[in-house]
Amino acid sequence: MAKKSIGDQELALLQHIEEAPKSSVAEVCAAYGEARGLARSTVLTMMERLRAKGYLTRRKADGAFRYSVTSESGDVMSGAVSRFVERTLQGSVSPFVAWMAERGQVSDTELAELEVLVGQLQSKRKGR
Repeated sequence: MAKKSIGDQELALLQHIEEAPKSSVAEVCAAYGEARGLARSTVLTMMERLRAKGYLTRRKADGAFRYSVTSESGDVMSGAVSRFVERTLQGSVSPFVAWMAERGQVSDTELAELEVLVGQLQSKRKGR
């Protein structure tokens, strides 16, 4: 069964918890919520929604629940990108690539990563 989709704020929270696994609600509120002006109740609600959707797990340790991601955020990010491309760009990545080219704010590292990905795509096409 596919996991339910998540919104931008939930994705950001999930990425934060992946970078700081086994975090308590208080720790997430301090490190993530406060910077965004989110109340503790809002952060807790988001965390519990992500848990209900199957993206987080929690274990009680030292009197507090500790939350961790259940899958790689790369899987979550990949799903979010896939949904964006299918729904918003009608399955074509060309508008996104054109936007990147016009924006011109791609770092040397990002450009190198993109070149590697294009090379991988070309190799796959040749292997057909």
